[in-house]
Amino acid sequence: MRTTVVTGGAGFVGSNLVSSLIDRGDRVIVFDSLSRAGSELNLLWLQSRFPGLHFVHGDVRDADAVQRVVAGADVVYHLAGQVAVTTSVEDPRTDFEVNALGTFNVLEAAKRSTRQPALIFTSTNKVYGGIDDVAVAERPGRYEFQNLPDGISEAQPLDFHSPYGCSKGAADQYVRDCARIYDLPAVVFRMSCIYGPRQFGNEDQGWIAHFIINSVLGRPLNIYGDGKQVRDVLFVEDLVRAFHVATEKIDTTAGQVYNIGGGPANALAVWHDFAPILEELMGRSPEVTFGDWRPGDQRCYVSDIRKAARDLGWQPRVDKRTGIGRLWDWVSENRSMFEAIQARGFVEVLKGAAL
Repeated sequence: MRTTVVTGGAGFVGSNLVSSLIDRGDRVIVFDSLSRAGSELNLLWLQSRFPGLHFVHGDVRDADAVQRVVAGADVVYHLAGQVAVTTSVEDPRTDFEVNALGTFNVLEAAKRSTRQPALIFTSTNKVYGGIDDVAVAERPGRYEFQNLPDGISEAQPLDFHSPYGCSKGAADQYVRDCARIYDLPAVVFRMSCIYGPRQFGNEDQGWIAHFIINSVLGRPLNIYGDGKQVRDVLFVEDLVRAFHVATEKIDTTAGQVYNIGGGPANALAVWHDFAPILEELMGRSPEVTFGDWRPGDQRCYVSDIRKAARDLGWQPRVDKRTGIGRLWDWVSENRSMFEAIQARGFVEVLKGAAL
């Protein structure tokens, strides 16, 4: 039986990945600090599905704890991280320690392991910064790349912007270099907007889930910028499938970087395209306000996923309308949980919450 460690395994992506890994027959160790709001609820959900789940409450900044948990692993999915640009601006030290130092600790543990585990690291499109060298045209209701119909490829120059971009970028490059220098079978996924069930989105991270949660609860929406910004969106089920394939094809993927997102077919203008979908799901128009742009916000980002298609034989299967509908259904089915969180906060609803 394969032993797999998932750092950040109680997070949104992590809990979906862990569930899939156990269903496939892996022995999974969930390593998580439970610092992210909603992670304890996701852990309870995993424990309800898989009694006896091997959970280790730990922090990637603790090198000894990371060493212990990685020592016996055949595969490591390193998902733990500080995920919000705004938080990184407010507290860059913590952001650096979690993202850069934490990843360094995971890499050192993997290097020291006699098993030489395959390692999949979740980076971000923010390592490309504002993509100021790419021409962007303003169209009615949206921005779009003038000369890149397939989106941003892995050849795009790095341009770390914001403390978050710097910390994730440093981690990204450490993972790449460990594959080159130490022959560690490591892969970097530079991810676009991921969404789906078990995502407790907020204004700082997870905008699709945040908009849907607010809409289900009848709360107004706030958009930073003009709402014309475009993102390619990827349903979490498709991301998990890409993780599996990258691991299965590690002889091909080791040392590689992949831009992973929904691609041009799943590009979405934050308001021009998303508002009609919300209106259809809600049965009315949502209440919305607009605020200033945030540091490092890209007017347009669409992943060129052709390299992943070539190497992994992977393409998104869940289109944006279907995926958004599935996330709406999950939030609606758990409305009482979100109402309780809104009224009393996460801590007070941990016991007895609808999972």
